[in-house]
Amino acid sequence: MAKMTRRGFMAAAMATGAMRFVPVGVGIAAKAAQGRWITKLVYDKGLGMMRAVERFVP
Repeated sequence: MAKMTRRGFMAAAMATGAMRFVPVGVGIAAKAAQGRWITKLVYDKGLGMMRAVERFVP
């Protein structure tokens, strides 16, 4: 795995997170109103760097 700086990681996380809010259809907008996504940054000892963990909370 390539070495990733904190700045590069945050840029990649923001780009993938922004993809969720691109309007694709009405069904996705209706689903988003019923809950929300929680994103946490955790340190992964195996990878030796931070990674994002996402989960949907209804």
